[in-house]
Parts: sequence; structure tokens; C-alpha cells
Amino acid sequence: MAEPASPAASSATSTGAGEARVAAAFAAAREQGRAALMPYMMGGFPDAEASRAIARAYADSGADLIELGIPFSDPLADGPVIHAAATTALEAGSGLEQALESCAEVSDRVPVVVMAYSNMILAVGGEAFASRLADAGACGVIVPDLPLGEGAEVREAIAGAGLALVPLVAQTTEPSRRLEIIRIAQGFIYAVAVIGTTGERSGDVGEALRDFVSDLRERAEVPVSVGFGISTPEQVAAFGEVADGVIVGSRLVREVQDASDTEAAVAAVSRFLSEAKEALDG
Repeated sequence: MAEPASPAASSATSTGAGEARVAAAFAAAREQGRAALMPYMMGGFPDAEASRAIARAYADSGADLIELGIPFSDPLADGPVIHAAATTALEAGSGLEQALESCAEVSDRVPVVVMAYSNMILAVGGEAFASRLADAGACGVIVPDLPLGEGAEVREAIAGAGLALVPLVAQTTEPSRRLEIIRIAQGFIYAVAVIGTTGERSGDVGEALRDFVSDLRERAEVPVSVGFGISTPEQVAAFGEVADGVIVGSRLVREVQDASDTEAAVAAVSRFLSEAKEALDG
């Protein structure tokens, strides 16, 4: 794995406890000579009890951080697999509370970064939402539809709760806007590997993506993780050569979706994550 442009922990001294934990997780992975592994899971999917078991499996199988999705009816950044998981979770009666039970289940072992959409935050209220995440032990929040320069109340509430607000940057993001996002990034930068929504894809790291991630890492004071479209241990290893962290989502959600029961789901995600971790260790 290429050396990062700057220490991940460099921003922790001036920020909240959540960002400090995120920085420490990336630093620990870097000390082992590899990128951090960050699996995504849909909170409350397929139901609240199974979701807690899956969270434990992620922690047991070597996840360095966990991205936890909150079920939402209109997840604009997500493809069909994660969208279907959100629908199933909602139909099972899961929402913010049930998703945060999964967070609390493992947050003392693994830093958890919550992925939520603006509408659900506004529905709860910025301060109340941030407080509930902090109470569950979350370290940060990803809000894919929170535009740069907007949502001041939400940003202030998240910061006030000691949580990192993690931004997304795409290859199509204009250079000036990209620089501004880098400037205010907390925790890590989520580099979107593809043009489009989440979902499994084939293919290797292309030159354009390699240059994109390299540019982010040279300019940022926080780590850069790559996500969207990463679905095999081999891809995890390849992306881990160019980034500080690798995020896997739809593949793991599909493993849960296809499993016959919770035990089978736990076995499937554990197997994939063990193989991915082995691939990163190289």
C-alpha cells in the first residue's frame, strides 16, 4: 500500500472523540502495512436481531471500521441491493432505533460511522439525531445528500456531539468544489469509485481512479477510503494499494439477503471479510 500523504491522526487533536477513534483505526491498519477494511451493513436488516448478529460478525472478522446504513425509503445514492435491504428492514419495523442497537452492540470494539440521508436527520432534528448517535457510540456520520455549504444546523449538531462528518467526493466533482470538500473533511474522505449508485461491479483500478485517489491523498489531512462497486477480495486488495481504506457494501448485503437464516448470513459475511482481510494483508 502506498504511504499516505499525512498522518491520519494529525487532525484528531483539534476535533471530537469520534474523529479521534476513526483516525486511530486508520493508523492501526497503516502500522500493519495495509488499508483499513470498512464493511457496510444495513441496520435492522433483515430484522433487528439478525442485524445485531451481523454487526458482531463484522467485528469478529476483522473489520477496522463499520459503515452502518439507516433504513430509508428513498436512498438516492444506493443501488437495487441496498435499496431492497432498506425496504425489507422498514417492513420488519426497523428504523433509527433498531439500527443504532446494532451500533451499540459493537461500538466499543470497532468505530462505527453511520450513513443517513438528510430527510431522516431533519425529521428527528439535528441535535436529537446527533445525540442519539453519540449515545450509541457512533464515531461519525456520512450524509450523501447534504450539499456543501448547506445544512449548517445539521453540521453544527454533528460537531457538537463529537462526531465526524465524512464527505463524499466523486471523480465528477469540480476541482474547486473538491478542494473545498477536502478542506473541511473530517474522519476520512469517501472517494466514490464509480459514476452511479452503489452495487457490485467487475473491473480493476483504472488509471483515472488511481490518479483521482492519489490527488485526494496528496491534498487531504485525513485518510481517503474508496467505495462503491467493490465486491471481491481481489478488488479489495487492488483498491487497498491506492487508498487508505476500502469500503464493501452491496456484496455483503447480498450475502445476507441470499442467506437462509441468520446463522447462514453470519457465516457468509464472516467468510467474505476473512478473505478480504487476508487479501489486504497480502
